[in-house]
This record gives sequence, C-alpha cells and structure tokens, in this order.
Amino acid sequence: MTKLPLQQLREIFGERLQENVKLNNYTTTHVGGAVGGMMSINSASEMEFALQNLWELDVPYHILGSGSNLLVSDSGFPGIILHNRSHNVKINTKVDPPLITAESGATLGQVAQMASRRGVSGFEWANSIPGTVGGAVYGNAGAHGSDVAGKLQSVLVITREAGTHLLTNQDMGYEYRSSKYKRERKPIIILEATFVGGHADPQASLDLLHDLTEKRKKTQPVGPSFGSTFKNPPGNFAGKLLAEAGMKGETCGGASFSKVHANFIVNHGNATAQDYYCLIRRGQKRVKEQFGIDLQLEIELLGEFHDVE
Repeated sequence: MTKLPLQQLREIFGERLQENVKLNNYTTTHVGGAVGGMMSINSASEMEFALQNLWELDVPYHILGSGSNLLVSDSGFPGIILHNRSHNVKINTKVDPPLITAESGATLGQVAQMASRRGVSGFEWANSIPGTVGGAVYGNAGAHGSDVAGKLQSVLVITREAGTHLLTNQDMGYEYRSSKYKRERKPIIILEATFVGGHADPQASLDLLHDLTEKRKKTQPVGPSFGSTFKNPPGNFAGKLLAEAGMKGETCGGASFSKVHANFIVNHGNATAQDYYCLIRRGQKRVKEQFGIDLQLEIELLGEFHDVE
C-alpha cells in the first residue's frame, strides 16, 4: 500500500486537498472505494501546478472526468485523484472551417450543444456520450458513425518528460476507440483540444442533435452503468456476441448485464465494484468459449480486483 506524504501535500494544496474520499459518488456506476486524497481542478494552470508537485513527490495519481469509463475497486486507490472540472469552451466561427476549443473537463454534451447553438455542425453525435473531452480524446470516443479522430485538429497535453506541448491528430495514432497513448498506456494528460466543425443552421443542427440523442436513448437501458463496457470487435458487435452467449440478464451480486442491451452492466442499487468485475470476466469467458473472440474493455480499471471464477 502506497503511503502518501500527506503533510507535504497539505502544505502545498491546503484545503483543496480532501482526504479519504469515496469514489462511488463520482462514478456513473455508483461503485468504488476510498482514495487517499482528492482535489478539484478548475483550469489547465491548476492541473499543471498539481501535476508538477505530484511528480516531484512521486505520488501516484489518476485523472477523473465524468467517471463514466472507470471501474474503481472496492479497496479504492491509494493515490491522489485529480477531479478535472476545467470546462471552458471557445467557438470560433470567424474562421473557415469553424473551430471548437474545449478544456479537457468539459463534457461532450456541453460541447455539442454549444456548437449547435452557434451554428457549428459535426459534433451532434457527441451529445449522447456521457464523458469529458479529455477521456474522449484519449480513447477516441464515438457514436452514430462519427468519432473524435474525424474531428480533432490538435490537442494540448502535458507529460512529466516533455512538459506542456501540442500534438496533432496524426500524433495521437488513432484506431477504433483507441489512441496510441491508450494502447501503450503512456502517461499523458490532456489539457485542451481543438476540433474542426462545419457551418450549419443552428436549429437544423439542434434538431439533428436531438434526433441522435433520442435514437441512442431508445437502445440503451436506464440505470447506473458505464455506457458500453466492451469495444466492438472487428466486423462484429460486443452486445450481439454477449446476447448470443446468453449474458442478457446475467447477474452477479447487485449488478447484471442489461436485458435491453447486453453491452451494458447495470447497478441495481447495491452492487460492488467486484460484482462488475465478476460480470466482465464472465462475459469475456463465455464469448471466448463460444466464438473464440477476446472482448476488449472500453473502460479502465483502477485499483486491485481478484478473479473468483
């Protein structure tokens, strides 16, 4: 177990540092144990300041956005959580094509709605994704046939080795629901991203945004979940494979695979992180046994989990 230099952290961050915070209140699954410390980050400069100090002290940390693609173990995380709430969005319609620049803590819904109201098209698909810009850029989030890779112009990042610098779309090495940084687990923190949009009538863009959002709602279950649990394998769909493997309605403790969409695991009110992990491994095992396909997670795991089956 990592022992945090709490006295030094208190001296640096003061009252901004909250200690022994339970993460179940900050994840969309409503599960997750306690963390050693947590701080709200409200701007890119605050993020840089926090990171430089954590790096200097060699303190483990994790960036938390909306908590939609993260499974935190019941035993928690012994490091520091940086809760990214830097959410400024700037839209420039005086250039052609128009540009959207958003801080990494802005939600995709916020960005999509602001763009549509300003008559900037191309981001309507993002309204239905429950995540932040940082996570979306890191993992190449997408829906309705569109994704971040098709819209990103550049991204401002910070790393321990190179400090703050700009990356291009090509630098991100995008593949389906992945970037090279995610695949190679390279430590990179996204501060803000700039996206390329198109010109549209604001009402027409808002109407499309609404239609796509409603379409997605009709195919997704209600209740605490990650959204999609697994990536779609090439030429197939994770939800279809899980359904054909008999996973719809499969239960472990207080969680179950949804009967509406098998790629969703829903918390029925008393689930633990281990319940979620149990179903994840069970689903992967069944699909592998029946179809020879290895389902890859679309989410991240934080903390320690154990296999029991």
